Amino acid sequence: MKIGVPRESRPGERLVAATPTTVAQLRKLGYEVVVEAGAGVAASYPDVAFAEAGATVVAADEVWTSDIVTTVDVPAEERLAALRPGTTLVSMMAPHSRPELIERLAGRGVTALALDAVPRISRAQSLDVLSTLSNVAGYRAVIEAAEEFGGMFTGQVTAAGKTPPANVFVIGAGVAGLAAIGAAGSLGAQVRAFDVRPEVGEQIESMGAQFVQAEAAQQEVSADGYAAALTAEQERQTALMYAQETAQADVVITTALVRGTAPTTVTAAMVAAMRPGSVIVDLAAPGGGNCELTVPGERVVSDNGVVVLGYTDLTSRMPRHTSQLFGTNIVHLMQLLTPERNGEMTLDLEDPVQRGMTVVHDGEVLWPPPPVQVSALPAVEQVEPVDHAELARVAQQTAQRRRTRRTVLAGLGAVLLALMLTVSPDQTQQHFTVFALAVVVGYYVIFNVKHALHTPLMAQTNAISGIILVGALLQIGSADVVVSTIAFAAASVASINIFGGFLVTYRMLGMFRKDA
Repeated sequence: MKIGVPRESRPGERLVAATPTTVAQLRKLGYEVVVEAGAGVAASYPDVAFAEAGATVVAADEVWTSDIVTTVDVPAEERLAALRPGTTLVSMMAPHSRPELIERLAGRGVTALALDAVPRISRAQSLDVLSTLSNVAGYRAVIEAAEEFGGMFTGQVTAAGKTPPANVFVIGAGVAGLAAIGAAGSLGAQVRAFDVRPEVGEQIESMGAQFVQAEAAQQEVSADGYAAALTAEQERQTALMYAQETAQADVVITTALVRGTAPTTVTAAMVAAMRPGSVIVDLAAPGGGNCELTVPGERVVSDNGVVVLGYTDLTSRMPRHTSQLFGTNIVHLMQLLTPERNGEMTLDLEDPVQRGMTVVHDGEVLWPPPPVQVSALPAVEQVEPVDHAELARVAQQTAQRRRTRRTVLAGLGAVLLALMLTVSPDQTQQHFTVFALAVVVGYYVIFNVKHALHTPLMAQTNAISGIILVGALLQIGSADVVVSTIAFAAASVASINIFGGFLVTYRMLGMFRKDA
């Protein structure tokens, strides 16, 4: 069978449904591949590269007569009219919102496979073009934000002073949100993120971001991995949290979509409270936008100088890699449809993956597909009900016993110490007083100093260690074996501290030494 790869018809589209690499993979499955002349030029894939991979570069009319035609977007009406009965069209179709397109395809007697209708189950992940495009869009959103933002994402410490890192707030931790978190973090920004699904908190933190906790605004753990619509109270709580976070952020990236619909997460009032020069990148712009000021496809500047980007072509702005990933998704689909690896497509409607993305088959409308059982989480085992009041009572009694035990032990220790000091010589009492004061002062000096200053302070503690070393050396010759042993141990520890302090100081100064 012949697979045809035409040039995309949507104005400004730079993607192509196959690359030289994926053409070679399709050839290994036994297919003949034809590519329209110039189809990959905008993605930096010239015709000669396709020819070297084994494809035949032909005119547009010959491509549309192929047995299988694969595109990124739905072809234009005149191209759909060129499809022969029995042709298989593989493309993104948005079948849930374009019933008229499905009827036209059924009228042509074709088989239509919607790439954006792949069931969200584990074994279909390699076919999921929506995840592919979301991953690219999330990455590109950070690039666009960095272009608009009037500063550096990472903090800088220079001789001229220091600059703080950018504060990035990401709404939604799906594929696009996690990609944006990773990209912003790699640029050195301080990233905070929120999602109504509490189970994604670990994913956010694993990417190096801080998960914004808003328990009243979060849902129960979802059964299918998708976020559901919020209740009125949850919407109120999220609005309060969004207002606080956006006011502190330099860059806000929104990705919230609920079954293809973009809820409003950033109001005009929130934008008005943001600092001038801040940037909002609305990845939900194709669905209407999460920000009230978003205009799909355009760049908007608010009255207070906040830039709102509603670009809908972020994936097309990275055409080379996006086309490669998209083409790989199609290769995985054809591997599923070609179990014999003989170049003959076999559509198995008993397979939930193939059935789920088949919207039309031989002129018959098959949309919507039957539901697919999806479980993002293991089934919860049934357990006997727990008496929470009894548990609370037991926990309170246990805590009370622990507090009583600590109080009694502390009291006994204080009594014993007081008795020891009462019968001890005056000199011992003086030494103990100095020791107690040293412990208190040392505790507050060490624990009230930031960790970043511990290394510079180590050099200053060399003087203190030197005093300890001198005192220890004077006591080593004592006739008392215990005193001599303690003095030897003190001298050893002080020597290690002094040596380490000078070593750290030397290496730290070496960082600022200008080599000749």
